[in-house]
Amino acid sequence: MHLLIPFANSHSTDCQAALKTLKLPNLGKLLRKLPLVYTDAADDSTLSPPHERALAGLHGISAVDGQIPFGAWHALQAGHAGHAVEAGQAWAVVTPCHWAVQSQHISMLNPLALNLHEDESRALLAAMQSFFAEDGIDLIYDEPTRWLARGEVFAGLATASPCRVIGGGEGKSVDRWLPRAEAAKSLRRLQQEMQMLLYTHALTDARSERGELAVNSFWVSGTGAMTAAMLVRPASKEITQINTLRNAAMNGDWAAWREAWTKLDANELVAMLEELSRKKSVTLTLCGERNTQIYGDLSDFDKTYYSIYYKSSKNDQKTTQIGVFARFKNLLSPQLLNNMLGKL
Repeated sequence: MHLLIPFANSHSTDCQAALKTLKLPNLGKLLRKLPLVYTDAADDSTLSPPHERALAGLHGISAVDGQIPFGAWHALQAGHAGHAVEAGQAWAVVTPCHWAVQSQHISMLNPLALNLHEDESRALLAAMQSFFAEDGIDLIYDEPTRWLARGEVFAGLATASPCRVIGGGEGKSVDRWLPRAEAAKSLRRLQQEMQMLLYTHALTDARSERGELAVNSFWVSGTGAMTAAMLVRPASKEITQINTLRNAAMNGDWAAWREAWTKLDANELVAMLEELSRKKSVTLTLCGERNTQIYGDLSDFDKTYYSIYYKSSKNDQKTTQIGVFARFKNLLSPQLLNNMLGKL
């Protein structure tokens, strides 16, 4: 059993206030029993957030900051007919989204707030597909808020995760996170063209009449190509990513984030303790906005997992591996537990 938990902590002032009164007894029990086997330390300016770096490493994907090929990875998992993933072929994730005009900047809202249905998503993709094709990009439907794209423009192009751009409901400017590389010029032009197309699309008016947000832009992330070695690598043991904390954090709803932690502690972490009592393999990956800590047993995974590699194209920071026998000797008090989460 392996749980990966994004946004286990945030450095938001409101999150830190919520953390002070958060009681997580079962997390404390788990961290007393499980060894700390791995840490990844960076900062919150990286394009790839900790949970994406951890997921990539756990699946044996090596990449520099902003170039974890999640587009290719999702395409490989989905196996869309006529869209086979080949080694060295560049892909990307395209997220239909809503950009909100603030007084001094433009921010991006959580795509889940769109409540976008499959038929609506497919209709928008169909309207945009030919424009992408003119720039040599194949646009493919995957999920309502996740399309996949294949094209040479994504090769070597670093892009920011939507989790960086949305940034806890604090209204971060999208301008800070837009790719500035020369190769991204065509994407920026395409983005402007699609904003005009979406503004006049019939679906925009229909959604407005229902009181729903318009899809008025798109975001590109997960750019890059998988190597031949990544494509033939045996499937890893299942990793379950719990997104309730992430969703609350991206909405800036720290009361919901606190409640999500409480439910997680009372349910999934209890199940994890039960697995541990039956001598089963248990791994817990906790991710914040900057760092990752992995606790438990990685012996069932490929040896690659013992050297999860992440290099930042900005500062070439490398992850630091912790001895497999490192342990907490005493049951963590709420204060010590909060201090530990504060390091994420």
